[in-house]
Amino acid sequence: MQNEVIKAIMERRSIRAFAEKQISNPELDVIINAGLHAPSAMNEQNWHFTVVQNKELLDEINEKAKMYGTGTGNDYIEKLMTNPKLHIFYNAPTVIIASELDDGYAATVNSSAAIQNMLLAAHSLGIGSCWIGLSRYAYNSELKDEFIKKLNLPENFTPTYSIALGYPKGNSPEIKPRKEGTVNFVR
Repeated sequence: MQNEVIKAIMERRSIRAFAEKQISNPELDVIINAGLHAPSAMNEQNWHFTVVQNKELLDEINEKAKMYGTGTGNDYIEKLMTNPKLHIFYNAPTVIIASELDDGYAATVNSSAAIQNMLLAAHSLGIGSCWIGLSRYAYNSELKDEFIKKLNLPENFTPTYSIALGYPKGNSPEIKPRKEGTVNFVR
């Protein structure tokens, strides 16, 4: 069975190379609106999204995330964060930063559902996207309050994950095989 939603889910890939051209405001509005229509536990909608198109701020978040992301004890993360060529946002022209209400019920689950909606909406518009977890190293550092201020967040919200957005540069990555043995049925 195939329809446009299933097709978007099956075809969407994380894009890590972006053209320098900025996405349009109408496209951005559609992507954000898709996120705002995600389900949330008890309909709390305990998320906040900050659109950043300021390269200097994105470069600063990148630098601080890489600085605070070392010493994690994870060899893969260590290798990424010490790579001088890595920009954690892959130089995307637009980044949406998801923030969560500090004491919100299921806030991470809720913002994650919204992020997935935005990723799929972007794909449906021909816009590349990548869910960025590495940015958390900057947001969760001793600079947390500084970033909350720079992002002009409402009170009691903390930034968590980010979404890199832009027009893809090059071809989409190939589909990687799905892991087997991750589903069972109890009937």
